[in-house]
Amino acid sequence: MTKPAKQLRIGLLGTGPWAERTQAPALAAHPDVELAGVWGRRAEAAAALAAAHDTRAYSGDDGIDALFAACDAVAFALPPDVQAPLAARAAAAGCHLLLDKPVAATVAGARETAEAAARAGVASVVFCTLRFAAETAPWIAEQARVDGWFTAHARWLGSLYAPGGDSPYATSPWRREKGGLWDVGPHVLSVLLPVLGDVTEVTAARGPVDTAHLVLRHESGASSTATLSLSAPVKASGVSIELVGDRGAAVLPVWGDAIRSFEAAVDALLESARTGRAHDCDVRFGLRLTEILAQAEAELLLRG
Repeated sequence: MTKPAKQLRIGLLGTGPWAERTQAPALAAHPDVELAGVWGRRAEAAAALAAAHDTRAYSGDDGIDALFAACDAVAFALPPDVQAPLAARAAAAGCHLLLDKPVAATVAGARETAEAAARAGVASVVFCTLRFAAETAPWIAEQARVDGWFTAHARWLGSLYAPGGDSPYATSPWRREKGGLWDVGPHVLSVLLPVLGDVTEVTAARGPVDTAHLVLRHESGASSTATLSLSAPVKASGVSIELVGDRGAAVLPVWGDAIRSFEAAVDALLESARTGRAHDCDVRFGLRLTEILAQAEAELLLRG
């Protein structure tokens, strides 16, 4: 495929399984993007991923600034506590932001990132997969156009830490520390908020291992429940989100193809950067998700 002469130069920060399997292939193949470089905390990992996609490797603190200088935008595949300060730094350097979820591990970190993006006037998109997957994005938009939702029930049970689990993400320290609430919680909230409205009340209770049970009240008056875990038995793992209201029940479709979904997020960033119009799933939305997650985490800690 011949790429156009004018492309957005996007750098990738991160070299883990998500970067290797999804982000780097999507960026390298996108017709309107030049993958301008890969930065990693381990120089050898950055070199290997960059070589696989015929681009330049960067590492170390000086390498971060060099990559920012060579880019119009940056995509992140880093733990949230690493992502947030680097994203604020990238925004200050004038780079548009394609962020992973959650934006940060703390509300302060997410707010710093959002404020940096606002000061710099850069575009931002948070890659909440369901908001960009071809099967689920139009379904969410369709449900958001309908009034009369009464309640919703979400179940997202991963088996990263179950006996017999073989996920490459099981070695992630931040997922081990923060659990299902912070890893899969953003996905669920990214569906519930545009349909039912912002969250006005949060109740949280602990379940087995890292499992969190949430009961949410929304500004529309509807309520929702969510069960989130990374430690479910392999045969119990799965995802379902069901909305119930005046029209009966609506069930989230099955989705797939993470690379295509990420390409759609790239398209959204390109459009926002070109037009100056904020995307619905931008860093400010990422901040709001972080605030809700932090409130739920505080409830869990209070209840012991």
